[in-house]
Amino acid sequence: MKDIKIATAQFENRSGDKDYNLSVIRRLAAKAASHGANAVAFHECSITGYSFARHLNKEQMLDLAEFIPDGPSIQKLTKIAYEYDIAVLAGLFEKDADDRLYKAYVCVDKNGLVAKFRKLHPFINPHLTPGSEYVIFDLLGWKCSMLICYDNNIIENVRAVKLMGADIVFMPHVTMCTPSTRPGAGFVDPKLWDNREADPTTLHQEFDGLKGRAWLMKWLPARAYDNAIYAIFSNPIGMDDDQLKNGCSMIIDPFGDIMAECRSFDNEVAIALITPEKLTQAGGYRYLKARRPELYGNIIAQSHQSEQKVVWMKEESNK
Repeated sequence: MKDIKIATAQFENRSGDKDYNLSVIRRLAAKAASHGANAVAFHECSITGYSFARHLNKEQMLDLAEFIPDGPSIQKLTKIAYEYDIAVLAGLFEKDADDRLYKAYVCVDKNGLVAKFRKLHPFINPHLTPGSEYVIFDLLGWKCSMLICYDNNIIENVRAVKLMGADIVFMPHVTMCTPSTRPGAGFVDPKLWDNREADPTTLHQEFDGLKGRAWLMKWLPARAYDNAIYAIFSNPIGMDDDQLKNGCSMIIDPFGDIMAECRSFDNEVAIALITPEKLTQAGGYRYLKARRPELYGNIIAQSHQSEQKVVWMKEESNK
């Protein structure tokens, strides 16, 4: 494997406005390419918008969703990749010929679709079908995978794709700044976003505290460290429907160290050099080699009643 540069992006998407969102993706892809990036990753549902989908019925979701790879958004992403000679990763809602709906994330290059993944644990809309498989794909000589938002909170998913060969895991999110049972969690007042130029300090305090980045730091670096992977985390900044998101898109190396991060309130990219040496230097490489699956293989694989509770969605449904 050779060294490559990967960019992660943050931007304020518009709900249901694919043309606008793709125009921002195009500008940020151009910026990443101008700084030598070989690939640029955007957040979950970066093409369509995300949180507003909790209000949509099935017919509205079908109107919003697209076929992959033949839908117009994939074609536009491919043109962007071709124009700037950069791989582009972005998210949207997908439909199939039987009107099943999925949360999808794709990688395209100048030749078209490279890989597609369907979220394993979707919850934003009741009409979404969970994905049923992992994906491993080649990107510039590197083995990569994708896991969308909540998928990364289930630690077995990250370990599984690593055991399947992934050294880079793209982790698109729309997360943080929502209520939870954990201490310090909650929404951030949108008025602080409107007043961000006059009072950036208060907004930074909210974004960086337990509602936002401080919570992320409790677990995200551990996913990279434990599995000796590069974690490419992408997240929107600003308003997503009526919910404020704090960005912090970042690239974390196999040591669990942050290599690059978006720290402004603007639409921006952060770029890091990805090198193969860290994959075997990091502790996670040794830990993987020391595993004894005969002790716990059956324990980890035991069946249980699946339960997925998302507190802020539950609270909202009771209003």
